[in-house]
Amino acid sequence: MMKRSLYMNPYLAGTLLGLTLVLAYLILGAGLGASSCMGRLGAACSLLLAPTHTRASEYFGAWGEHPLLYYTVFMFAGICIGGLISALMANRLELKLERGAAISSGRRAIFALFGGFIVGFASRLANGCTSGQALTGGALLLSGSLLFMVSLFMGGFIMAWFVRKQWNDANTL
Repeated sequence: MMKRSLYMNPYLAGTLLGLTLVLAYLILGAGLGASSCMGRLGAACSLLLAPTHTRASEYFGAWGEHPLLYYTVFMFAGICIGGLISALMANRLELKLERGAAISSGRRAIFALFGGFIVGFASRLANGCTSGQALTGGALLLSGSLLFMVSLFMGGFIMAWFVRKQWNDANTL
């Protein structure tokens, strides 16, 4: 079992995240979010494969010739690199697939990929992701963001009832 001291104090982490959000507004004039990074990576790949089609695309074309030159791309890279450094420093880097005892690794991987695809598609369709809604919209006390977060948690609790048997690990709770 891992020692709890390897993790950052959640109050300190929350405070630092809040300060990061304030700095994002002061420096960039925008909040935090990550979904546009994935869209911009898609645009960059599309530019490599079909530049004429990509430039003519209403969605990808609006980002111009250099879609990766945008703050969320650098923020996302920083999150990945920072997470890797943190895991290495705390000796917590381990390649594994989290799953309950009642579900196979293959089935869990398929569910995770399918769920990730749905969330990614929905975040681009809604023009924003949960982190953008929760952090940025919540910090601005936007009623739509607050309603979204309540709905997200309610939906999660309801969905958990349907998939609870896949995580039947009562002895580890």
